[in-house]
Amino acid sequence: QVQLVESGGGLVQPGGSLRLSCAASRSDFRLNAMGWYRQVPGKTREQVALITPGDNTYYEDSVKGRFTISRDNAKNTVYLQMNSLKSEDTAVYYCNTNLPVRYAWGQGTQVTVSS
Repeated sequence: QVQLVESGGGLVQPGGSLRLSCAASRSDFRLNAMGWYRQVPGKTREQVALITPGDNTYYEDSVKGRFTISRDNAKNTVYLQMNSLKSEDTAVYYCNTNLPVRYAWGQGTQVTVSS
């Protein structure tokens, strides 16, 4: 089973930036489309960005133009660069394959956008 470890979250002011990382324990993750998801208490987890094995990218409307997903297959890592952060981006962020997910969820990384 592939293990996923997310990192890079934190507290940032509105308009600020963060870069999240997700490290996979096995290299076969590169064969999958990988996504970043986020969840706030009381709401379902939503996918906000996706990158295919061929590096095509897709974004949820609310993050288009602000978030950028990328991957480094040599490092078994997928990234999420988040710019122009808003308070509504506050959530726990997770990575996993595209839906339906194939791997167990990691612990996620908390992103809090607040002044």
